[in-house]
Order: sequence, then C-alpha cells, then structure tokens
Amino acid sequence: MYNNYQRNYTPNYFNQQNMYDQIDGQINQLQQMKEQIKNNNQQPAINQTFQLAPNTHTMRYADTIDDVSKETIYYDTPFFSKDMSILWVKTLKGDIRTYELNEIVAKDDKDILIASLQMQIEELRKEVEDSAKSNNTNDDEPTSSKKSTNVSNDKSSTKKSK
Repeated sequence: MYNNYQRNYTPNYFNQQNMYDQIDGQINQLQQMKEQIKNNNQQPAINQTFQLAPNTHTMRYADTIDDVSKETIYYDTPFFSKDMSILWVKTLKGDIRTYELNEIVAKDDKDILIASLQMQIEELRKEVEDSAKSNNTNDDEPTSSKKSTNVSNDKSSTKKSK
C-alpha cells in the first residue's frame, strides 16, 4: 500500500509542478503578447488637411474689362493688364472695380538730395524772373506822366498887368 501511495503521489506531484510551469509559461506568453499589442497599437500622428475651395490665388491677366466680366471666379480676384498699368478687381457679386497703377521708384539719399536741389533751383529761377519782370515794368513807364518837382506848372505870369 505504501508503494501504491508513493506511486500515485509522485506522478501527481510532478504533474502539478509541470502544470504550474505550464501556467507560468502561458502567463509569460500573455504578458509578451500584451507588450506586443501595446507597441503595435500606438496611435499614429493624425494629419488631416481640408481643402474647401481652390487655393490657387494666382495673378490673372486680361486685355479688357469685357474679358474680366467673362471669367468665372470663386473668390475676389485681381486681373492685371499686360503692361501692368490697369488693375481690375472682380468680386463674387460680379462687381468690377478698376484701378490705374503707377510704378513708385525707390529713391536713395543721393536721389533725394538731387530732387531737393532741383526744387531750390526752380524756386530761385522764379524769384529771378519775378524780380526781372518788376524791374522791367518800372522802366517801361512813360516819362511824360512823371512830374518834375523842380519845374513849376503854375500858369500865372510874372508880368504886371496894366
């Protein structure tokens, strides 16, 4: 009987130990699977772009205002003439505004100095011309209208009347 008990106990003990080892192995496998799932399920960066309307705000050219009125637009759009002298702005309502363009040339210090000296020269020329005109008008007056202060204009005679 003792023999029988030992025979039955020993295999059961080894079976239980094997079972515990298998359970520990399965737990380790589950933990490894859990780690893999965590690593694989990381949220990727979400990049979304929304394009609601055409975003090509390019410069458009037109020859006449009629060409501008025929164009279909999706936003307020500028149209330029080929020589860049006229700007038409067409709104979504269909209104067209016209502008005349002039180039503004940037001036450096030398250009500014030259311009101010030219203005001073013009002012001096005007002053010289004005003073010359005022001198010429005084010289052109007839001498007969001037009265001499030394000569008496009295018509009475110096002779005694009888």
